[in-house]
Amino acid sequence: MKKVAVIDYGMGNLHSVAKALEHVGDNVKVLVTSDAKAIAQADHVIFPGVGAIRDCMAEIRRLHIDEIVAEVSRTKPLLAICVGMQALMDSSEENGGVPCLGLVHGEVRFFGNVDAGAVGDTTRACSGLRDDDGAPLKVPHMGWNCVRQTDHHPLWRGIEDNTRFYFVHSYYVTLGAGEKASGLTRYGVEFTAALNKGNLFAVQFHPEKSQHGGLQLLRNFLAWDGTH
Repeated sequence: MKKVAVIDYGMGNLHSVAKALEHVGDNVKVLVTSDAKAIAQADHVIFPGVGAIRDCMAEIRRLHIDEIVAEVSRTKPLLAICVGMQALMDSSEENGGVPCLGLVHGEVRFFGNVDAGAVGDTTRACSGLRDDDGAPLKVPHMGWNCVRQTDHHPLWRGIEDNTRFYFVHSYYVTLGAGEKASGLTRYGVEFTAALNKGNLFAVQFHPEKSQHGGLQLLRNFLAWDGTH
């Protein structure tokens, strides 16, 4: 039986991720845990995350998840999702600037500057952020967007190029020199929707909420041995 650990540091919709893995996996045991020993014994590891990066990084470091993720990223297939992907970067602009794990070189940036006249806390019009027709876009970026595949990574197997995935985020990843994007999406600006580095794959979107394409990606992850 294949063991899959979903890292629990109190920041993520872990139930939906675990259920999606159980749905697509054959003879798979999914464990939601923060226990280093249990994660080390897993065959595959998921690093999820939602919420503010400052709170996420505080819990990641308090629970020594930073050490666990660094070790797993070298030794077995690892899939980071949403804020889990952002946490891999060098730093984030969110919360006035937050140092992250530095496992992938790059920065996390805000989609735009908030208009002074914008109303509402969760859906904000941002100056300078517009679609191809010039219409203003709102932050957070929430909904279905196409992902253009930029490589032939095993996790794209059986997924058509420009398949739509579900996003919910206000910040996006820009990769540093030498790092490799596996997928790009445009929302006012073009940003990294997926990346790969060794036996690590990371996505900004939520595969567990992305219906057929997302479930196929999770299915591919469970079959992946960490190589290309």
